Formats: sequence, structure tokens, C-alpha cells
Amino acid sequence: MRDYDEVTAFLGEWGLFQRLIFFMLSASIIPNGFNGMSIVFLAGTPEHRCRVPDTANLSSAWRNHSIPLRLQDGLEVPHSCHRYRLETIANFSALGLEPGRDVDLEQLEQESCLDGWEFSQDIYLSTIVTEWSLVCDNDWKTPLTTSLFFVGVLLGSFLCGQLSDRFGRKTTLFATMAVQTGFSFLQIFSINWEMFTVLFVIVGMGQISNYVVAFILGTEILGKSVRIIFSTLGVCTFFALGYMVLPLFAYFIRDWRMLLLALTVPGVLCFPLWWFIPESPRWLISQRRFREAEDIIQKAAKINNVAAPGVVFDPVELLELTSLKQQKVFILDLFRTRNIATITIMSLLLWMLTSVGYFALSLNTPNLHGDAYLNCFLSALIEVPAYITAWLLLRTLPRRFIIAGVLFLGGGVLLLFQVVPADYNFLSIGLVMLGKFGITSAFSMLYVFTAELYPTLVRNMAVGVTSMASRVGSIIAPYFVYLGAYNRVLPYILMGTLTVLNGIITLLFPESFGMALPETLEQMQKVKGFRSGKKTKDSVDKEENPKVLITSF
Repeated sequence: MRDYDEVTAFLGEWGLFQRLIFFMLSASIIPNGFNGMSIVFLAGTPEHRCRVPDTANLSSAWRNHSIPLRLQDGLEVPHSCHRYRLETIANFSALGLEPGRDVDLEQLEQESCLDGWEFSQDIYLSTIVTEWSLVCDNDWKTPLTTSLFFVGVLLGSFLCGQLSDRFGRKTTLFATMAVQTGFSFLQIFSINWEMFTVLFVIVGMGQISNYVVAFILGTEILGKSVRIIFSTLGVCTFFALGYMVLPLFAYFIRDWRMLLLALTVPGVLCFPLWWFIPESPRWLISQRRFREAEDIIQKAAKINNVAAPGVVFDPVELLELTSLKQQKVFILDLFRTRNIATITIMSLLLWMLTSVGYFALSLNTPNLHGDAYLNCFLSALIEVPAYITAWLLLRTLPRRFIIAGVLFLGGGVLLLFQVVPADYNFLSIGLVMLGKFGITSAFSMLYVFTAELYPTLVRNMAVGVTSMASRVGSIIAPYFVYLGAYNRVLPYILMGTLTVLNGIITLLFPESFGMALPETLEQMQKVKGFRSGKKTKDSVDKEENPKVLITSF
């Protein structure tokens, strides 16, 4: 029996059909880039202070001194959450007493912002924070909003595979695109924080489902040599392109509702792709819809201007292929032996901690010194060379050392952040961007590394479970950003330490570069320090005749 790639080899690897699929599916990823990071500007927290009503009977001197000062980064700034008790200072004002001269301000009683807040409009005209006063006692809602979006991403990760297997790749791709775009549009009409957040969870579900299904559809339609480029440079680079578009939109549209409206437009523009992107022939064959699969391949042959055989898929051969049953596997198989369990636990940690670093750095860009929009753009831009570097490194070098190397680079420069003086803006931003470069490079290599470690039987499950751990990391990441409100350098110390620890963990993994892909659990490489069991004749043959590794990731 021939496999699908052999049957369709006459199409070639990089004809017009493949190029169209490559760029159309990559373009459908662009909205994921800005939807995934839009919360950076939708929930931006501007400088704020307690509102003192115009009706308050205060002299100009007392009005100017109605807000106590606090120390922030070595400077005295107005307190964001307290004011002097209004009744008390109104009495002093009526008596003609002067603040600081006749009254010791440090001895005055303070109260919370009973009349709301005044928000600076230097950076944002309005955000969900200014709309619903998500500051002071309610500031916990801001990181929770982001975490719940990533909870939606986690739920979508569970659902998208089942939906695409049941209803088809193309249908699921455009259905989830509609969910992402439609519920983003509905968020514009949110009347409170609770409504916005519930809709945001659903947007998260659509966002990851759209991304994953586009990835699956591309890897199933494109040939072996193009799949690697599509899954690294194609999908990831176009995600970064969407991420770069976000600060451009946000710079010119500083009202959060209008910004959301603008961000839904590219999603709507993707819907005409329905008439150009075909269903996955592999999926159609798995559903025994052979005629439809045949039509797609014949059409592809016409587009590529190549001659197709009269019958592309032999019905007898296809029936034999689709009748093959794969042995059932369960999640506990990833913990069956001490060696496999150790690799799985280390993989879960590796994915989760890398995800924490990536998303915490991405979400924290508005808190860096300098222009928030430029910092966000640079954070997106640095991802492009990171993906290209990862692709080049994966082609020639051992996995453990390149992943550990970029993690040590990223973690090391983040730890240096604490020794940079606060007024050295360019240096501190440069260090953060270099840290983002290292962590992004590592993140993009994890799919390949994990897929190479595990045998065919549990490979998809292993990649799925470990990528779920990365979703857990993204849920935690907003709280690293939240710590910055208490200490500017604390998030970078924690991220740097965890990233360096991650690099050390990576060095404990077995090496997979140049090794044949394992077919059984017994053929998995051993963790460093574990004693290898007796080698089977099959595994010896594989070592003596190693296969050239080409993964679909």
C-alpha cells in the first residue's frame, strides 16, 4: 500500500496550489495575533487619582493638596487609591488654615476614593479599566480578565481537535473564525465587566481553535518539505504580523470600543477565503468521501498545470488504509515507566514555564519605560528573527543544547534587568526584547522537540498534553505582570530565574537530533542518569541505520 504522500507526489512540493494554500492559511492566522494580545490595550491602566468633586468647598491650596503623596521608583507621586478625608480638609479650608504650614499633612486621616477616579488620557482615551473603574480594590479584575481569556484558550484546545475530526477541517476553521470575530464584535456592547469577560472567554476558545485547525489543515494538504516551513515560518510569522498590527491600530484608535470594532474587520475580510481553501483530502479519505478528495486533487493538478492520473486514489487501496485500526492509548501511558514519567513531567514543566515567560513579557510591554505602543510593536517584531533563528538552528544542531542555550540567554538578560538604573530606558527595553527573543525561540522549538522524543503511538497525545501545560502557564502569566505594581523589577527576577531553571531542566532530556523516531515506548531515549535497559534487535538496527528525520511540525 502507498501512503497519501506517495499517491499525490505528482503534484510536486511547491506549485501554485501549494503556494496559495500556504499564504491563505497563514493569512487566516493574522487575526489571532492581535486578538491574542489585544488585552494589552483594551485593559490598559492609565495613571489615576481620587476625584475631588467640584462641589467640595475647598480653597485652591487645599484642592491641590487633597491627595497624599507616595514613593514610587524613588519619586513622590500622588496616591492612586486614597485622598485626605474630604470633610476634615473642608473644615480646615473654611478656617483659612494653609496645608503644610498650619496643618501637618502626614497626620491627616485618609479615605478611599468615594467619588471615583480621575484618569489620565495621555495614553488611552478609554479602556475597560477606566470604563468600570478596575483599580484599587478592584484591580484584581484586570489580570483575572486576561487569565480567563486563556482559560477559554485552554477549553478551545480541548474542543478544536474533536470538532475538526467530526465536522471537517475547513468547516471548523471558518466556524471558529466566526466565533472569534463575532464575539469580539459583541464585546463592543458590553454593559459591565462581567459581560465583557464572559464574551472574552468565548473569544479565547475561538482564537486557539482557529489557529490549531489552520495548522492541521496546512500540514495535511502541504507536502513533507513545505510542512516544516509552514508550521514554523508560515504560521508563526503571520501570527507575529498580526501582533505587530495591534499597536498600530491602538495608536490611532485610543477608545477601547472603537479599537475592538477595528480589530474585527480583518476577521471579516478572511471569510471570502471559504471559496478558495479546500477541505483536507486526508480528512475526506478518513470519512470515506473518496469522490470529494479526488476532485480536490484533480483541481490542484490543474492549478499546478501538471497531468493527473485518471484515478488518483485506488478505492481498494483506500479501503485497506482506512480499515487499519490504531492501538488505543491513554494518558496514563505517558507515565507507564519511570523513564517515560520523568520525561513527561519535565516536558510539562518545560512547556509551562516557557509559556509563563513568553506571555508575561508580551503582556508587560505597557509597563516598560517609554512609549507603550512602540514597546508593543518591538515585542512583536522581535518574534520574526526569533522564529527564523529557531528554524535555522533546528536544521543543524542538537535540540537540547539549542533550546537550553536560548533559554539561558533569555533568562540571563532578564536577571540583568534589576541592575539597570531606572532612567536607562533604552538599555532596559533592549534587555527585555533580547529576553523575549530567547524565550520565543525556545517556545517555537518545543513542538519539534516533544514530537521527536515520544513514539508514534503516543506522539499526538504527548504534544497535546504538554501544550495544555503551556495554556496553564498563560493563565498564570498575568499575575507576574500584576506583581510589577508592587515592585518594577520583581516580575523580571522571577521570569529570569524560572527561565534559567528551565534551561537546566532541558539539559536533562535525552537528545533526539539525528535519532530515528521511536515507534514504541521501549525505544524512547533514556533521561540523563538513567540506566539503559537491554537493547532489542529492532532498536539496534535503527541505531545502525538511522533515518533522516522530517517531522510535520
